[in-house]
Amino acid sequence: MLRNLWLLFAQAVTVLLAAVFVLAAFQPQWLPGRLGAPAQGPAALPAHGSSSPADARRDAAILSYGDAARRATASVVNIYTTKVARVPRDHPLLSDPLLRRFFGEQFAQRQQTSSLGSGVIVSADGLVLTNHHVVESADEIEALLSDGRRAKAKLVGSDPETDLAVLRLELQGLPAIEFGNADSARVGDVVLAVGNPFGVGQTVTMGIISALGRNQLGINTFENFIQTDAAINPGNSGGALVDSAGRLLGINTAIYSRSGGSLGIGFAIPSSTVRQVMDQIVASGSVTRGYIGVEPQDITPELAEAFKLPRRDGAIIAGVMRGGPADRAGVKVGDILVAVDGRPIGSTAVMLNTIAQLAPGAVASFRFVREGREIELPVTVGKRPRPAQRSE
Repeated sequence: MLRNLWLLFAQAVTVLLAAVFVLAAFQPQWLPGRLGAPAQGPAALPAHGSSSPADARRDAAILSYGDAARRATASVVNIYTTKVARVPRDHPLLSDPLLRRFFGEQFAQRQQTSSLGSGVIVSADGLVLTNHHVVESADEIEALLSDGRRAKAKLVGSDPETDLAVLRLELQGLPAIEFGNADSARVGDVVLAVGNPFGVGQTVTMGIISALGRNQLGINTFENFIQTDAAINPGNSGGALVDSAGRLLGINTAIYSRSGGSLGIGFAIPSSTVRQVMDQIVASGSVTRGYIGVEPQDITPELAEAFKLPRRDGAIIAGVMRGGPADRAGVKVGDILVAVDGRPIGSTAVMLNTIAQLAPGAVASFRFVREGREIELPVTVGKRPRPAQRSE
């Protein structure tokens, strides 16, 4: 009896395996995925033109950033600036009294210098973002749109300490760029840089985010740069750094270079900073920041060892402006700032940004370490003075 049952079971298994073999050979799609024949070699590839439209769109999205580039380039403009160069009175051409009498003032107005950069349209009614250094001291500003139109631009305001400026074009219905979230950007994300390098015309380059939060580079007073290896060259300043969907992540502002060309290290001001500065400039024409009147210095291991400092984080006060907010509050040289309103201060960069966000006139609690013990000092925040205009 047991033998008959075993023979019946063996025959059933044999028939089942035969059926599976036949289906796998002639109708593999009827079988579950794990039982179907594996794709092997060129014979498993779809014939030319046999892929579905969805597959084609997916493959195109993987292989191209054309849609992102198209959206971004429509919002990026070329910026041309002109500055009148006045000729000194002792110029040889003006040494003759007759020439000075008849041509002096006119000649002094004839020589002009031009420069170029890039800008980004951020509102349909004509607001354009660019770098402060692109339009600094310009007598005339002109924008060339991606559709070929030219328009005069008016400076709304600028902020030298973040190197940002806002322009206005007297045009309506412009293609404004969509802002992305720079705070959620990650190292390794694909980015595109759009601008007008070397004046050759609008250009798109691709790379990745190489680093975030770069500071203490000596480029701006307030630094929080996105670093990228997307090629950025002279003329890209003020242009857009966008994500793979064409959304604005930053304004390209500087490169590290020994030759004047791209070495794969470029810096962009993140869109979070850009929006804060832009909103203040549009509202009041300038940016207002908090200020206490001190000269801070980072605590290096060497400094901590030499002066036997009790800690290596924070910012040491190397100088106090006489009569300034910190001086009136009792801050002394050698104090180590460790917190402002409960927010920890780990470096001078953090200190500058934290104080800048305080409202002038407000009273903030500053925690210092003095002679090994912590003290709290209330400081009435002042208004940060605008940096002096660079001489030409």
